[in-house]
Amino acid sequence: MESNPGDAEAVSAIGLDLVAPEVYAPMLRKLALAATGVGVGAALLAATVVSWPIAAAIGVAVGVPTIGYALAIRRRRMWMTGTTMHVRRIFGERRIELPEATGAELLVYPSRLSRIVLRVTAGPDTQIIPLAMYTDVGSGRELHLLGLRTLADALAAGRLAAAVAVSDVLVHQLRAEARDAGLADRPLYKAVQLARAKDAVSPVVLTDTEVAELG
Repeated sequence: MESNPGDAEAVSAIGLDLVAPEVYAPMLRKLALAATGVGVGAALLAATVVSWPIAAAIGVAVGVPTIGYALAIRRRRMWMTGTTMHVRRIFGERRIELPEATGAELLVYPSRLSRIVLRVTAGPDTQIIPLAMYTDVGSGRELHLLGLRTLADALAAGRLAAAVAVSDVLVHQLRAEARDAGLADRPLYKAVQLARAKDAVSPVVLTDTEVAELG
């Protein structure tokens, strides 16, 4: 996604979704339809032994949670306009001015499918931004070049040293992706390998020194 069609500033909007919503939208539609079918089936089956109001309530209880989950996932989006990050949630939208960030950290969730994310804090708001995910056999998915560039510029526009350091890592990642460098030469993959070497189960927050060494 490189724009948010429903936003007034869509022309300059840069998507931050690691997996484009268009990719999983068909799957979510199928999930919602399947949940609807299961709910109707449960209601019809229950109607053979209980009254229709109770049967309908059973059908709703069976189908609605999954339908709601599918619709909620489909609605969630993240994008940038200038230095402002927009996060559309189930209800409403959150905006975070990245130059005003009071905290910026790189976190790694080590597992067979490891994820590295940026955690940004600005005032009372904290937001997780997925940057990449890698399997333990050396494949994965990374945030697209324009997303990396926009994030890096927005973080560098502030005065927070940690944000500037993360921006530097993203710039090096951007250059590595642009020249199609191997995973071993990509900072985000190096961060994942660093976390895996610690043999940790819980999320690993990279230290300032570790972040500086990634650049």
